[in-house]
Amino acid sequence: RGMTAHHGEMTQFFARQWLDMLSPANLGLANPEVQQRTLQRGGVNLIDGAANALDAWRRKQGLPPLQPPAQQFRPGIEVALTPGRVVHRNALVELIQYTPTTPTVFAEPVFIVPSWIMKYYILDLSPHNSLVRWLVAQGHTVFILSWHNPDEGDALLDMADYLALGVFDPLAAIARLLPDQAVHAAGYCLGGTLLSLAAAALARPGRIERAECLPTLRSVTLLAAETDFSEPGEMGVLIDESQVALLEDMMAERGFLSGAQMAGSFSYLHSRELVWSQANRRFWLGEPDQPNDLMAWNADSTRMPATMHSEYLRRCYLHNQIAEGRFPVEGRPVSLADISLPMFVVGTEKDHVSPWKSVYKILRLCDTEICFVLTNGGHNAGIVSEPGHPHRHYAMTTRSADGPWQGPAQWQAEAPTFDGSWWTAWHGWLLARGSGHRVPGRVPPVQAGLGPAPGRHVFECYAD
Repeated sequence: RGMTAHHGEMTQFFARQWLDMLSPANLGLANPEVQQRTLQRGGVNLIDGAANALDAWRRKQGLPPLQPPAQQFRPGIEVALTPGRVVHRNALVELIQYTPTTPTVFAEPVFIVPSWIMKYYILDLSPHNSLVRWLVAQGHTVFILSWHNPDEGDALLDMADYLALGVFDPLAAIARLLPDQAVHAAGYCLGGTLLSLAAAALARPGRIERAECLPTLRSVTLLAAETDFSEPGEMGVLIDESQVALLEDMMAERGFLSGAQMAGSFSYLHSRELVWSQANRRFWLGEPDQPNDLMAWNADSTRMPATMHSEYLRRCYLHNQIAEGRFPVEGRPVSLADISLPMFVVGTEKDHVSPWKSVYKILRLCDTEICFVLTNGGHNAGIVSEPGHPHRHYAMTTRSADGPWQGPAQWQAEAPTFDGSWWTAWHGWLLARGSGHRVPGRVPPVQAGLGPAPGRHVFECYAD
């Protein structure tokens, strides 16, 4: 009694961390499963575990492991294989246009803004689960951003730079390539948060600078993207005034937040599965890592520039400026209520990064038509949910413009559910909101100095 809600959540979070750490399963040879494995293998599992521990240490020091992985997932070789070309590059992003695989394509292209926390190819993993490849196969012209991995020289990049160079400049490039053509815009995670700001700025009275150079948006899709940060779930436990001040001091030393620091925080949101169970399996049971494409992508982390990251945490998490209509773009605050475009919004049931009930709050912030989808899975696996993947389902409803508010619990209880992948529902939704026209397949132009997909930004890796 008398404790703030935030500190109550912190107490629960860290109590769970301690309980997970002190689980009998983590007591090495006291674990019955470890005892049985040690007897079966004559202790060889402990030798293998020591080798795994040595390799883990070498990776932390920036050294190559002594035991190479059984299978590698390298961009352009095993993952990020969809054919295309870089058609535009600036100091922060590369814009990739993919090669059509159908004779004709839908008139409106799809422009995707991924999160800048990780590499873009979460949406172009292996050929069987690549959202980009699937969209191209359905007849869409697809553009996607590949973010530059910041270093010390990028410390002063801020949110305005990410908007200008990460959304408006690529949109202008698309307008030059496809004149007078409206665009379906989609954003994933932080990319969706950024896209929502851009869409609100484009919709408000008094257009932004260079607005005449930008294409018209036909629709906006947000995938696991928050716009109201008042209830960010377990992420909120890690973000308060003191924590942000600590992060700012850490970033001031080097000009960025390292990928390893950020990945560690995310791992402890699922510590039982991502920390302790993995440690037990690797170091006591002696089992080698069995990487898959999603795990390999997850380990390919990127950095966050100090100024931008501080501004993002303060404006969004601490002060919730987007939801309250106080986030400035080009010196003037924007309001999501200005967006009149149809929206397709996806939340995932087990999302600890962007909890679906937080994602759902955009229905209170926008009066436009919104199709809301809740799919099973987590922040990444729920989005990478290709047709044919077993045990996939989703709930979906469309609220009309100015439709009544319905709380998330009531929505979940009443929304119809469907088996299969939400990708097919999104494809149908895009067609219904498009012009219906088809044009000859658009082959990406060959431009000097740019080269084929996946481009060069995706290979920027720095030892942190």
